[in-house]
Amino acid sequence: MSVIYIIDLLGTMVFAISGAMAAHRKRIDIFGATFTGFITAIGGGSLRDVFLNLRPVWVDDSNYLLVILLGVFISSVFNKELDRLARTLTFFDAIGIGFFCAVGVQKSLLYESSEAAAVVLGMFSAVMGGVTRDTLLNETPLIFRKEIYATACVSGALLFVILKGLHVRDDVNTFVSSSIVFIIRIISVKYKFTLPVIGRRID
Repeated sequence: MSVIYIIDLLGTMVFAISGAMAAHRKRIDIFGATFTGFITAIGGGSLRDVFLNLRPVWVDDSNYLLVILLGVFISSVFNKELDRLARTLTFFDAIGIGFFCAVGVQKSLLYESSEAAAVVLGMFSAVMGGVTRDTLLNETPLIFRKEIYATACVSGALLFVILKGLHVRDDVNTFVSSSIVFIIRIISVKYKFTLPVIGRRID
């Protein structure tokens, strides 16, 4: 069992926790929370695989479904404890986008995508699950807000490509690149860093 495979499973579980917690906050029942956790966990990776002309990995590997159910279980049983932690949803989401971004870039390069396309697909892997989650819950997706979200993923994806060119080992590269995504995301939330808004508001 490779390190990348374990990281991908961990990222899937973390995103399932994130999606289920968001559903719990909306007072959605357990089935709805499970569905939201599932869509959040597989949305970005499935879109990436479609672009790569691959069958989504969770279709053939039941371990992905098991870790999604485990994530939903954790969020349901320990929901009150997790909810007491400051910015819990942001914390889990930041971990998830970091893992998914790095794994998405690596898989895209493995299947002979160009480096530029791999950066885009890495970003898609990371953010599209959250976009789907927020859309289902009638929230404005983070990618459409001023927050630094997709930009953090692009930074991590670019770093992965650069380190890959420098022949850094894939497991080390994945850890470093996903950590950069996580750090940028958490710091931007903590200190309220945002991107500039183009144009003016029309009331």
